Amino acid sequence: MASRPKQAEPRPQPRLYLVTPVIADAAGFATLLEAALGAGDVAAVLLRMAPGDERSMINRIKQIAPVAQRREAALILDGHADLVARGGADGAHLSGTDAFVAALATLKPERIAGCGGLDTRHDAMLAAEQGADYVMFGEPNTRGHRPPFHHIEERIAWWAEVFEAPSVAYAGSPDEVAPLVAAGADFIALGDWLWRDPANEVAAAARDLRLPEGAA
Repeated sequence: MASRPKQAEPRPQPRLYLVTPVIADAAGFATLLEAALGAGDVAAVLLRMAPGDERSMINRIKQIAPVAQRREAALILDGHADLVARGGADGAHLSGTDAFVAALATLKPERIAGCGGLDTRHDAMLAAEQGADYVMFGEPNTRGHRPPFHHIEERIAWWAEVFEAPSVAYAGSPDEVAPLVAAGADFIALGDWLWRDPANEVAAAARDLRLPEGAA
């Protein structure tokens, strides 16, 4: 992978990446999603789905995809790479390099392939070398645990300094948005906390996307 040029262009404004709750009732969630998408510059929506049969999950995707895509936001499935094309989604987010590599043939080159669950720097570099469209840092694991916040900031800053592939930084609360922007994240993922008041939380997060003076 190529490193960032020493005389880099000014950083583009970071954008938002919304992480849904675990969705069973897609129709009922669509109104909340519409409110969130109308409140800020959202690049992508990560759709997390409750377990169900294949047909039910495809139907959920088909209900949510147009809501996101009308606002020019990509719909990314949490796993389920095999359902991306069939449901009309734009890509999938895989947790861990093994799952990511296994999904590449299904997703590439037409669809987005993102990778999270990256415990080490080596894992992140491997995902990027294999063609990840982005890497995510700081998201909770299956038990809801996250690394200490200063570790997330450090990982984002390291990535921004060295690598060209975009990074997504998971903000566990509103107070984490601005520090992650300052660290160099290209996208800020907003998790469960935003859905308590989606329009206002997204609007507030969008205000915190302002780059520090002189950021590059």
